[in-house]
Amino acid sequence: MAAQLETTLRGPEAYGLARRVIEAMEEAGVWPTPLNFEIWVHYLGDPEGPLGREIKRLLAASEPFTEATADMLAAEYLPRGRLTEEIRDAGRVLDRELSSVSEAIANAHKSQAAYGQTLDKAATSIESVGDGAGLQVIVSGLTSATRKVQRENETLEKKLDASTREVARLREHLEQVRRDAMTDALTNLANRKAFDEHLESACAQADAEGGALTLAVLDIDHFKRFNDTWGHQTGDQVLRYVASVMGRVASAPRIAARYGGEEFAMIFPRESLAQVQNALESVRKEIASRSLRRSSTDDELGAVTLSAGFAQRRPGETASSLLDRADTALYASKHAGRNRVTSAERLAEAA
Repeated sequence: MAAQLETTLRGPEAYGLARRVIEAMEEAGVWPTPLNFEIWVHYLGDPEGPLGREIKRLLAASEPFTEATADMLAAEYLPRGRLTEEIRDAGRVLDRELSSVSEAIANAHKSQAAYGQTLDKAATSIESVGDGAGLQVIVSGLTSATRKVQRENETLEKKLDASTREVARLREHLEQVRRDAMTDALTNLANRKAFDEHLESACAQADAEGGALTLAVLDIDHFKRFNDTWGHQTGDQVLRYVASVMGRVASAPRIAARYGGEEFAMIFPRESLAQVQNALESVRKEIASRSLRRSSTDDELGAVTLSAGFAQRRPGETASSLLDRADTALYASKHAGRNRVTSAERLAEAA
């Protein structure tokens, strides 16, 4: 679908798509900023894709399309293209560096070959020459050839040193780009893409090692009320606060991620159900224990609470199935009055 969209954008159909995008953005009350336009082009180009489904969810919930929303969607659903462009740029630089080094190596090789021929000729000449003047000419030629080889070797060393530094810089830059592409811009937690990859990897590792794996899903209670009452900037403040608490608890090998909107997830490798329950309760209690204030006006926002559900992976269970069971436990927490943690295993026992 991405390739089809790229083809559309490079042909006459792009004008029609652009008009539909502007009309749809105007109808939804979305400002036509470059980033918003890019997001909505991908949305209308692939309405049933992950980005399309998330925008439909936001529109159905009547959530305003703020700059923070755009940043979150771009970070979660548009990183691959940006990362690809960064890789292309790095590839071009590497190609230039390798060409430069190859040229220097070729020149050094030619100089070495020429130097060898000079030595051979000098050896032959020394055998046949008899006077001092002739030897002086031979020695002078050898000295000149030696200096030339030294210069070529010095050039090669400098090229190799400069290229080594450039490659190290590119490696560091690409690693930063990769981290940015896997990080939620608002909360600095892992984003949805990173979470999906970590969960699949954790499931594979659990199968290989036979260790326990537990997944938790957490959701801020009545979050829409914060947005409707105080505005989305205050809602973003609440999201960052919740994420900061989760981030402190989710030290490696645990992983915390913003799953989408006001929903978060945590992965617990090789931990017992009791350990997971205690960790989630500590997050829930710390968040509920503080009364937040609006940063811009110092108005008191009251306490924030969250509900959580968790499930321990069964042998061979897919990531999707594990996520569904954790979601079911989360909804059980919601239905039971919110501000609580529910285990999928206990739900199964009760059933």
